[in-house]
Amino acid sequence: MSLPVAPKPALRRFQQARWDEPIIFELTTPGERGVLVSQVEPGVREVVGDVVAALPASLRRAAKPKLPEMGQMRVLKHYLRLSQENLGADFNVDIGQGTCTMKYAPKINDQLANTPQLTAMHPHQDPADAQGVLEIVWQLERMLAEISGMDEVSLHTQGGSAAIWANIAMIRAFHEANGEGEQRREVITTIFSHPSNAAAAKAAGYEVITVYPDAEGYPSLDALKAALSPRTAAIMVTNPEDTGIYNPAIREWVDAAHAVGALASYDQANANGILGVTRARDAGFDVCHFNLHKTFGTPHGSGGPGSGANAVSAALAPFLPGPRVVRDDDGTFAVAEGGELSIGAVGPFFGVIPALVKAYSWIMALGAEGLLAAAETAVLNNNYLMARVLGIPGASAPYATGRRRIEQVRYSWEELYQETGISSEEIGVRMTDFGMHYWTSHHPYVVPQPFTLEPTESYSMAELDEYAATLAEVAREARETPEVVRTAPHNQTVHHTHHDDLDDPERWAITWRAYQRKYFPAESVAS
Repeated sequence: MSLPVAPKPALRRFQQARWDEPIIFELTTPGERGVLVSQVEPGVREVVGDVVAALPASLRRAAKPKLPEMGQMRVLKHYLRLSQENLGADFNVDIGQGTCTMKYAPKINDQLANTPQLTAMHPHQDPADAQGVLEIVWQLERMLAEISGMDEVSLHTQGGSAAIWANIAMIRAFHEANGEGEQRREVITTIFSHPSNAAAAKAAGYEVITVYPDAEGYPSLDALKAALSPRTAAIMVTNPEDTGIYNPAIREWVDAAHAVGALASYDQANANGILGVTRARDAGFDVCHFNLHKTFGTPHGSGGPGSGANAVSAALAPFLPGPRVVRDDDGTFAVAEGGELSIGAVGPFFGVIPALVKAYSWIMALGAEGLLAAAETAVLNNNYLMARVLGIPGASAPYATGRRRIEQVRYSWEELYQETGISSEEIGVRMTDFGMHYWTSHHPYVVPQPFTLEPTESYSMAELDEYAATLAEVAREARETPEVVRTAPHNQTVHHTHHDDLDDPERWAITWRAYQRKYFPAESVAS
């Protein structure tokens, strides 16, 4: 005999933990103590001397830091309560952070990166005592070279935007080395490529030309050819774009750029749907980059740490940022600074080592066949979810009607908005009341009332169904009880907030000290 199990509702009865928790500085009690650090033994001080006195005056505190005075148990409770108020990828169906590739990051990889043998190391350590980790970096570069088809890889950059900056810096250095730096002053990108491409090019001093899609959503080859000229330094494009649409004419784009002497840069931050299917170099690209904290299973960690990988053809290899890990003839590994043509350091040392270890572990666990299976599963999941979402009245997927997408889709609630006045942002807030959330899109909103979903290979069919059912429920509420959506959240830690505080920098206070200075200046001076 088996006990009956009550059927579970399609929508979870979610209620976020809500603690009336003060800021930790408000919990301070004068004289309350936790565990104090042991005092330095006299013999140690005699040998080492006064370390603080050896510091420059500008680095020495005039007074002790004003840290909260709290017992250890109270500190533990405070942070546990805050953790209970969080939503995260280990807790909810986190497919709504489209373009971010929110996927399962194996906990064993966290353990590997947290081993004392690794965490106790220092970047200034003698390379002779760091052979293991240097070999991991070197091997990871070789694997990413194979995955991209490129000749050389640098893992020096510390995130996607930094990697894009390194791409444009290498492109600029290449043209300058060829005597065309002054001539080539334009960069071409597409409106649905990640905006960091345009931003990095602009920051590097280039004029940015943006190509829009044709009626079907494909980047216009004719528009590209019209924009190309001897002034073009490079094209910087994402493929598939943030719409999830893959540009089948990408080889023609690269050939057209090369025909005028320009270089081609491939933004592969989101390569999750094409691993083992196509490679940047096979399409003729000169440089590309990956986000290891996206495609390669490294946790994002509240916006960091990120990790970028720059892959280049042989012609651009001398310009790679550094320092880099090199293998000597005897099989040992060393750290080498960049050569004469290198763009130099764009971050400290030689990459975000914990993230590199996790990415290395993820690739080694899957192997070539596993990478392909992950990509195929991600594409299947995405197209299954698209079928479910497009079954919700008021939702649409602009462009390429009836065609499949790769690893994500940029949807639109425009029809629902015109009917109800409920915006995509309001729907996103209401989704948190069900333990879900989503992201709209990069600005500008070319797709009206956008939302971007990217299910990856990590989520089950049941979880995709759950997410789609939640979207459908909120869309129903927008029609039948719009005020419920408009005043959300209701089941969350926080209440409904107005944006006027967020839109006025004069009212911002992102630290406790800034808050005191701005709102209680007299008390701040007195303390």
